[in-house]
Amino acid sequence: MSANKKIPQSMPSVEQVEAELKNINYRKKFRSTMLSTVSILIVVAAVAVLVSTLFFPVVQVAGSSMEPTLKDGDILVLIKSDNVDYGDLCCISWQNKTLLKRVIGLSGDMVDMDGDGNVFVNGKMLDEPYVEEKVPGRCEIEFPYQVPENKIFILGDQREASVDSRSAAIGSVGEDQIIGRVIFKVWSKK
Repeated sequence: MSANKKIPQSMPSVEQVEAELKNINYRKKFRSTMLSTVSILIVVAAVAVLVSTLFFPVVQVAGSSMEPTLKDGDILVLIKSDNVDYGDLCCISWQNKTLLKRVIGLSGDMVDMDGDGNVFVNGKMLDEPYVEEKVPGRCEIEFPYQVPENKIFILGDQREASVDSRSAAIGSVGEDQIIGRVIFKVWSKK
C-alpha cells in the first residue's frame, strides 16, 4: 500500500448543510439577543440609579420617632425638593445623619406648645390625629418660638422619643438641609 492513497470523503447532503446553517444562524441570533438584552438591562439599571439619586431618593426608616405613621424598617420614596408645607413628612440632613420628621412651622410662624403637648401655630391649635400620645417631651427651647427666616420647625410624631426642633442641637432646620419630602411608602415592615 502506498502512503499517498486517498481515503474517499463523502460530501454532506443538502439537508445536513441546511441544518448546520440553521444551527449557526440560531447561535448568532441567540448571542445577538443576549447581548442586546444585557445592554438594555444595564442601561435601565443605570437610569434607575441616576433617577433615584437625583430626583427620587429612597430611604429606610430607622427608629421609632415617627410611629405610628412610620415604623422602623419602612422604605420610603422622596421627591427631591425643599418646597415643603405644613404636615409634610420630610427628610432632613443633620450632622451626616438623615432624619425623618413632620413639618410643623414655616418661616416666620409662631410655634407654641402647652404642658399637655398640644401644639399651636400662629395661635391655632393643630389637629394631630397622627400623634398617639400628646406630651411635651424634652424641650430645650423657649415657647412661644418664632421660626427664623428660611427655616422650618419639625417635630416627630412620637413626641416622647423624638429629637427634633425642640432640641437646641437641631433647632429650626434650614431649607438647604432638606433632602426631600416623602411621596409614598414602598415597603412597610409589619
